[in-house]
Amino acid sequence: MKLLCRLYNPSGGRITIDGTDLRDYPIADVRGAVSGIFQDFMKFQLSAKDNITLGVRASGVDPFTIVQAAKQAGIHEVIDRLPNAYDSLLGKLFDGGHELSIGEWQKVALARSILRDSQILILDEPTSAMDAKAEAELFERFHELAQGRTAILISHRLSTVKMADRIFVVDQGQIVEQGTHDDLMAQEGLYNNLFLTQAQHYQ
Repeated sequence: MKLLCRLYNPSGGRITIDGTDLRDYPIADVRGAVSGIFQDFMKFQLSAKDNITLGVRASGVDPFTIVQAAKQAGIHEVIDRLPNAYDSLLGKLFDGGHELSIGEWQKVALARSILRDSQILILDEPTSAMDAKAEAELFERFHELAQGRTAILISHRLSTVKMADRIFVVDQGQIVEQGTHDDLMAQEGLYNNLFLTQAQHYQ
């Protein structure tokens, strides 16, 4: 996924979009078309508003759009309760800052990705630091987040990938199965085995 974002170039092989090598596109265009939240997301010691609008031209973002992104990420109510709402400083590095839980920081990072309104949205274990309720609420809104763009979801929690249009199962660095949830369950292969193994803990 970091190759797709042009954070690195492939050391072998290539990535193409409509048959054109990704490296042939201007790097700014590629990075502008892709946004994502990775497991190693950053916690910026800035205001809530600045945290969410990082990477977006401030002149092109109105307060309503910022709030909408925060609502979609499930962090609006937390920010709205802070003393200065979206102007409140996040983190404890500076005086007057407000620390968030890891799950709340993850939602801020998700709001940042949503706000960019890019063509490709990458979600790498986007709920790893969230509790079960927050995770369920996020995935109820997943189709809304993915509306009109390609969303790539990376997860070890197979309950979260059931809704995907196409699932790719990676084992030892290779794609070993692909299809819908129903297709993969019918194959009774690795996906089926992993899904049933996880599911038995909830029954």
